[in-house]
Formats: sequence, C-alpha cells, structure tokens
Amino acid sequence: MAGRVFHAPLISSVDGLELAAVVERNSNHAAERYPGITTYRSVDELLADASIKLVVVATPNSSHFPIALQALEAAKSVVVDKPMALKSEEIAQLAGLAGGIKSHCIPFHNRRWDNDFLTIHQLLNERSLGRLVHFESNFDRWRPGLSSRAWKEDADEGGLLLDIGTHLVDQALTLFGEPAAVGAEVQRERLGEGPADSFTVRLFYYTGFSVTLSANLLSFLARPRFHIRGAKGNFWKWGLDPQEDALNRIARISDPHWGEEPSANWGTMAVDVDGGMVTRPVTTLPGDYRRFYVGVRDALLSNAEPPVKASEAWRAARVLEWARESAEQKRDIECVWNGIPE
Repeated sequence: MAGRVFHAPLISSVDGLELAAVVERNSNHAAERYPGITTYRSVDELLADASIKLVVVATPNSSHFPIALQALEAAKSVVVDKPMALKSEEIAQLAGLAGGIKSHCIPFHNRRWDNDFLTIHQLLNERSLGRLVHFESNFDRWRPGLSSRAWKEDADEGGLLLDIGTHLVDQALTLFGEPAAVGAEVQRERLGEGPADSFTVRLFYYTGFSVTLSANLLSFLARPRFHIRGAKGNFWKWGLDPQEDALNRIARISDPHWGEEPSANWGTMAVDVDGGMVTRPVTTLPGDYRRFYVGVRDALLSNAEPPVKASEAWRAARVLEWARESAEQKRDIECVWNGIPE
C-alpha cells in the first residue's frame, strides 16, 4: 500500500525524478499502472541495476533496516518509510553508513507536509496565541476489526506506536524541539492477541510547556486533530489531511488545486482582544507531499539538504523508546540526548 498510494504517485509527479523500477514478487500491478517501468522479482535484482540511484523502502517495518542497509551497501541512496527502523541504534547505523559512502538515507516523514501541520507551523510563527502552555495532537480512527495487512497485527512490527506515533512525535519535535522528559501509556484496546493499538505520549519541557500525543483505533467520533492552548487564546482543528485518500485513487497528481481544503473544514482560533474573546476561522494551507520528493531530488543533485535527516528519525525513535519504557515502568523518563548521529 505504501508504494502504491504514497511513493509511486509522488515520484511520478515530481520533475527530475523517474519511477524506473519496482520490486513485485509475483504480479505486475505496478507496470499496469505505470507502463514502461521495469518489474524486478527481488531486491537483489533491483540493486544490480546500475541505473537506479535512489531506492525507496516501502515494506513492513521489520524489513526497513535490512533492506536499507543492503541498498546503502550497494552504493544507492535510500528513502525509508517510517519508522526508518525498529530501534534507534539501527537508524544510527544507517546514518553512519550513508555518511561514510556519501549517499543519502532519508526518512519518509511526509506528514510534515500535511495541510493542518503547515497551517499550525505558520500560526505558531505568528505568536497569535501568546505564551503556549499545551499542545495536543490526536490521530483517531475507527478500525475495530483486524488490519487487512496481516503484518500490522504482528507485535514484532511495533504496533500503532511506531506506525502513527512516529509521525506525531516527529511533528512535535519539528515544532518544539527535544523534550526534557517523556511519559506514556501504551496498550491494546481491541480484543485478541496483537500489538498495542492505543497510546498517549506526553512530552515535558523545562519551561513548563507540555505536549500530548495520542492515537487509537476505536474512536468513531474523533477528538480534534490539533488543540493548542496559549495565554492569549486557543486553536482547534478537526479532520485529517485529505491527501492519503486522494492518492489512493490516482497514479500521479495532476489537480492544480491539490491539497486544498474546503472552508467548512478550516480550524478555529479564539483570541483575547481587549478582554473579549474573538473567534475566527483559520484558512488551511494546502498540503503537498510532493514537496518531500522535491527535497529528495534537490539533495541528490547536491542543491539542498535532505528534506528530513536520519538524525531526526533517530530523535523520534528515542522518544518512542522512552515512551515504551515509561509505559512499562509507569513513571516519567528523563531524556538524555547523547549519541545523536550526524
């Protein structure tokens, strides 16, 4: 799904990149959608193709590290879907190898280009809400049944914490930087065996500011996607960025209004003005995941830094490791930020 919905349409929609080949073990679905591409039956066959400069790893989580490692050892640059690896030490190993051979190892943290996140980034830069006291980010869905992708129900794949948690933590770190401590509850709410499918992660900062990140699969009536509280006002935003649903129906992006959101879905800001609260809608900026691959292209051409760095994936992985530790020990965990890969 990741290759079909996210990577292939985006790569095909960015000038300067060519979707050249896909590893598909038993079928030719990719070639039917993208006539002219090469279909390989194994990673080894793909890596033997000297014309391929960038390999995108969009496989189940536990295979990200070994495949990315194999690609780097073949002197390819790589984009690795989230989580880049199951352990922060594996991410550090990939980053070290990429740096040593002058290749790129870029995590696919595409939700930095969600419409709501871009809007919040701009809103916080404007400082309209005054001194921030709390930031809440929720990713609620209603999926009471087991996933149609069987690997997602394997506890060894990391569960919802590594799936959605990587995105939420990365967004929070992008906005606010490294926390001083992490607290969390991580649990399974649906019946039956399987990985955790619900979590709440709290990030604590020395200033007293805090962040709450939460996701589960049993919320039919979702909470706000974002809720920000400041000394001068609040901001609320409901709903999820529409790009994933749209990408599920197309092979490449051609809509000139891509990523735009109807005004009915805009967020709401309430700010204290001369002792009275003034409420107004906040126009949602267009989201655009293509910007990730524009950044990848420019990095490969040595025209820019990568759009996301492996060290940033490492930071998110460390926070999630501390979250698991917190949930197991039922206490907050102090963050010790050492060993960050270059």
